[in-house]
Amino acid sequence: QVQVVESGGGLVQPGGPLSLSCAASGSGFSAWTMGWYRQVPGKSRELVAAITSGGTTNYADSVKGRFTISRDNAKNTASLQMNSLKPEDTAVYYCNARKVLLTTIINYWGQGTQVTVSS
Repeated sequence: QVQVVESGGGLVQPGGPLSLSCAASGSGFSAWTMGWYRQVPGKSRELVAAITSGGTTNYADSVKGRFTISRDNAKNTASLQMNSLKPEDTAVYYCNARKVLLTTIINYWGQGTQVTVSS
């Protein structure tokens, strides 16, 4: 069973930085795609950034140039460095671990961490 745990959320002023971390248990971490999603009340969860097992990254247009996703396979962790934060970045951020078994995709989610950007 895979467990995913986020940490690092909080309150930050506009323009400031914040870093989120995600720790995932279970074997095979290096083969998983890791992603960060966010959700605000009344809206669907949206992809913020993802990183494949090979290190290829993908970002939402709204965060390109401001956010950086990374992973450490030795520690089974993924991180999201967020810079130049805007009030519209306020959301609950979720870490996602995606395993592919032949033709089956299995998603594991953390419990979420609140990020609030406000002065």
